[in-house]
Amino acid sequence: MLDHEAMSEILPRQDLSLEALSALWEQRWPAPPGDLQMRYAYPDRWVRFHSLPESKRYPDSDAEYAVMLDRHHTLLDELGPNEAELYVLTREWNGDAEPTVRMPQLRQVDPDARHWGSHIHDDDFPDDILYQHEYISLHPRSRHALDPLLRLVADDVIAGVTLAPLDLRWLYHPYDGGGDVFAPSTSVRDALKAAHPEWLSTHPTGM
Repeated sequence: MLDHEAMSEILPRQDLSLEALSALWEQRWPAPPGDLQMRYAYPDRWVRFHSLPESKRYPDSDAEYAVMLDRHHTLLDELGPNEAELYVLTREWNGDAEPTVRMPQLRQVDPDARHWGSHIHDDDFPDDILYQHEYISLHPRSRHALDPLLRLVADDVIAGVTLAPLDLRWLYHPYDGGGDVFAPSTSVRDALKAAHPEWLSTHPTGM
């Protein structure tokens, strides 16, 4: 287990207050200006890990799915703290300003999600504005609870998923091919990189 800095603000499980969560999120992870992506806003805390050997993008066997899931769970365990639950943030995009019925795959793996907010994602074409709808839920920190979601991400069925502990000290973005870590500090990020060098990209940008 990696050593972590103590952090005190934790939202109680029994009170998933969207207002309190929004305030804590803004405190921990202020929105990057403009269209700046998270990895450019927090370069000293970001690292990308690939989920399969030789940076293979998609698993196509039970053995490769097992490797992919093991890597996700290893990183989540090492990020800590090992609380019983994690926040699961999911996103969907469409042309409706108000949230509509969620895609069936997400309803199946994340049935208790609550609508957290909606905003314009892309307004380059005024007649075809794209909105992003965000949903939040609490999931047990277990393979049984998280693996169906992680498999959908790995298969590129869904995107825009973020996992976070209750104090939001770090963020984990699984994607189809790996996971982006936004660590609580540079030292934690560097410790993860040192622990799993074979999971890192060989590209100079770390992608």
